[in-house]
Parts: sequence; C-alpha cells; structure tokens
Amino acid sequence: MVGTPVLFIAIPLLAAFLIPLLGMIWKELVRIVPGLVLTYLLILAVNLLVHVLAHGPVVEVIAGWVPPIGINLVFSVFSGFLVTLMIFLGLLVWAYSYRFKRNVDYEPALKYFLMLMMLITGSVGIVLTGDIFNMFVFIEITSISGYGLTAFYKGRDSAEASFKYVLLGSVASTFLLLAIMIIYSQLGTLNMADIANKIHLMNPTLKIVSYIFFVTALGIEAEIFPLNGWAPDAYAEAPGPVGAAFAGIVVKASVYAIIRYTFTIFDLSGAFNFLIIIGMITLIVAETAAIRQEKLKRMLAYSSIGQMGLVLVAFGFGTEEGVFAALFLMLNHAIIKSLLFFSGSYLVYNSKCKYIKEVNGMSKFLPVTSLLFALGAFAIVGLPPFAGFWSKLSVMTAAADSNMILIMVLVLMVSVVELVYYLRVVNRIYFFKKETAIEPKKPTFNALVVMIVLGVIILAIGFYPDVVTGVLHKASASLMDKSQYIHHVLSLRQ
Repeated sequence: MVGTPVLFIAIPLLAAFLIPLLGMIWKELVRIVPGLVLTYLLILAVNLLVHVLAHGPVVEVIAGWVPPIGINLVFSVFSGFLVTLMIFLGLLVWAYSYRFKRNVDYEPALKYFLMLMMLITGSVGIVLTGDIFNMFVFIEITSISGYGLTAFYKGRDSAEASFKYVLLGSVASTFLLLAIMIIYSQLGTLNMADIANKIHLMNPTLKIVSYIFFVTALGIEAEIFPLNGWAPDAYAEAPGPVGAAFAGIVVKASVYAIIRYTFTIFDLSGAFNFLIIIGMITLIVAETAAIRQEKLKRMLAYSSIGQMGLVLVAFGFGTEEGVFAALFLMLNHAIIKSLLFFSGSYLVYNSKCKYIKEVNGMSKFLPVTSLLFALGAFAIVGLPPFAGFWSKLSVMTAAADSNMILIMVLVLMVSVVELVYYLRVVNRIYFFKKETAIEPKKPTFNALVVMIVLGVIILAIGFYPDVVTGVLHKASASLMDKSQYIHHVLSLRQ
C-alpha cells in the first residue's frame, strides 16, 4: 500500500496543534514544520494518485466501522486530483509566505501558519470525506481558519471583511445543517454512497428543498452570485498569499462539494440546468464588476468569482466533455490566479489602498514580477499559447457538443470584457510612468522562486497540454461513474 487517505487529515491537523509547542523549543519551527508536512503530503498524494489511476479508488474505513454506519474517506481519481492540486498550492503558499510582511515576527507567524494548516486540513477533508456530516465539520474548520486569516492584518478594514465572511458563513452553516437534517430524517443515513443508493426513496419535494439548501450553503464558499458578498472584501484585506489560498484551495473544495452532491448523491433532472443558470449569472455579474474596479486585489477577486461561474457552467453541461473542461478550468485557475495574486501583491506591496494606478511603470523597478503578472494575465484570459487557452477551448468544445450556442456567445462576450481589464493593468505596468511616491518592494528569493515555478507550469501546460489531459479525462470518467462510487464504498460491508 502506498499510503492511506487518513494521513491527509491526521498529519496536518496534528501539526497545527503542535506548532505552538514546537515554537517554544525553536521559534523558526513554526515556519519550517508546515513546509515539511506539506512536502510529505504532496509526495503521498502523488503516489496515491498514481496508484488509483492504475488500480481504482482507495476507500479508507475509520475505526473499523464499515459504511454506511462508519465514516469513510474516498481517494478516487477525481478527488485525488483535487487533493494533489490543493496540497501543491498549499506548499507554494507556504513557501511564498515564509517571510511575507507581518509574519516575519514570531507571534504573527505562529498564528498565520497554524491557521494556514487548518485551512488546508479542512479543505482536503471536504474533498476526501464520504459522510455529509463530516463534510459539515470540515467546512466549519475551513471557514473558521478563513475568518482568522482574513482578519490577520490590523489597521485595515480586515475586521469588517472578516465580519462579513463570518455572517455569511453562519448562514451557510444553518442551511447546511438543515439540508443534512432533512436527508437524515428521510433516509436514516449520512453516508454519501448510501444516500445516493437510497435517494429514489426520498420525498421529491424534500429532495429539491435539501438540494437547494446544500447549494445555498456551499455556494457561499464557492463564491456563487449573489452569495459572494464576502469575497471581494476578504481577498482585498487578507494577506496576498491568503488570496491565492482562497482561490486555489478553499473555493475548489466548495465547488467539489456542490458537484459531488449534484452528480453522485441527487438525481434531479433540472440540476444541471440550474448549475448553468447560476454559473452564467455569476460569470456575467462578476466580470462586469471586475472591469469597474479601481483596486488591484478587488479586480482579481471579481475575476476569480467569474472564473468559478464558468466552472459551474461547464459542469452544468452534464457530459464527460463538460466535466473535463471544468476540471481543466479549475486546474488552470488555481495555478494562474495564484500567480496573479502572488505577483500582484508585490506590485502594490507598500500601498495601503492597492489602487490599480499604483502599478504604473512598475516594469522598470520589478521587471521579473511584472513579466510574471503579464504572463498570468495573458493566460487567464485564454490567449494562446498559454495554459488558459486550452481550458477555454475545452469549454467551447463541450458547449458546441451540447448544442449550447447561446452559452458559447455569452462566454466569448464576457471573455472580451476580461481581456480589456487585464490588458488595462498590463498597459499601466509597461507603458505608463510611475507617478506615486510608493517605494517598490523586490520579492524575496523564495517568493520569486514560487512565482517562476507557476510561470513555468503555465507555459508547460500551454505548450504540452497532454501533460495533464490524461489525468483529467480519467478524473472526469470517475465523477461520471456514479455506480462505481457507490459500489466501492458499500461493498466494504459485505
């Protein structure tokens, strides 16, 4: 056996609780330990992903109680791909954050890295768990960590941003518990595979109500309009690397949960059309809002929201081609948006307001950082030969296969809007003169290495998309095969 899924939860959770104690021995350990843990988990995730690609899903039973009574973790190609991606991004966020602004001091670093480990633990748990109540627990862990990281900086509007996040997060928790209560009262089980196996026995009206409650609750973390009121403020006020963690880790886990409920648990015929509608509304509203922003991080936040809308649209096609396109989008969004948040944070490093106009002429002072931001901007809008081109092409192909011509037209129109506001920023970086007195800050060596790694990945996928498409096709097939998921989990009780 190459490893067990339970390690992805137990080890980072243990590390988070040990970080304060280890810091009493040597203060630098609060920074070193998360990196060591995430490096080990990335190696484990890659090994497990290779194993499931060859031999099928790994189902871990907790405490010897088999499903549907006991709790289980499922590491399939679909969930394994997302776990590997999230841990990889977590490792990059750690490396970038090693000595970023306030966490240079011991006390802030202790709080920052502890909450970062909890954030990653909760997000990975959401993806791996096979139990809807345990998913609620992991969502709470993720949310609480997100609240703390949003309020990390003092002297800003971070407390207000965190309060908005807490307020909407409380609503999400309420709706999620109501949905769980309805399902348990109807079917007497909390196991996802068992629910999927029995969902036809559920009252149709209550089935629809519970699904709406689930999507409402998870839609807050997944940044679905109009439930994303917390996101722009949280992205703007949280530390730069936290914005990358939100976009690349937290949002991906929440989208996974919505998709798992839609494809595996529920059998509602209109669910896919519902995803397309809310996805298109989110995409159009967010991209329209992004072009009006005067602050860089808020622009990136609305852009991230719009990208998640496009992901839901692709999933909403309900075909294997659509799922493939959605997963490709999720991969590219995680990589590209992380690069944009990382590089953008240094372009406006010493600015309090983070206005877009403050990046004027930065290419002369931060040439590498500016080039990497431009690379990310060209990639996220889908220009060839960068990674984002292939994922958007996949969406267009999936839409054409489903005869959704209107969707294709709307996505292309919105892509023009996206192109305009990103080129506006790149134009300021390269062709405007620096006007503000804000002193540019050169990135640390570790931050520069992280950004270059992301840039190389964007180019590699752009020139050689086959590097990832094989895994993505198998992950798509894994999600679409509902009976396989049910069989692998429930067969353990025999």
